Amino acid sequence: MLKAFNRFYDVANEATWSNPQQIIQAFNNSDLVTCKKQKTTRIVFNVGQNKYRLVVGYYFAKKETILYVKFVGTHKQYDAIDVCKVEMFK
Repeated sequence: MLKAFNRFYDVANEATWSNPQQIIQAFNNSDLVTCKKQKTTRIVFNVGQNKYRLVVGYYFAKKETILYVKFVGTHKQYDAIDVCKVEMFK
């Protein structure tokens, strides 16, 4: 599983994003999810040829982008969660 996340880490570690669309462009297997009740958005990444899912929240600071990992799991585990409510590492 770790090898599947190497590309994600390498790209994210070097990135200087200023909006969510730039993140989506960097990872063409990702989706922006709008959470209306929480008035926020999250990004879902398909990792390892769609075997795994990574859900993150984000914050754009002046000189960096901070990604908050909300969920990491298999595609099957992802199907059982609510993307807008999951807080795996709270």
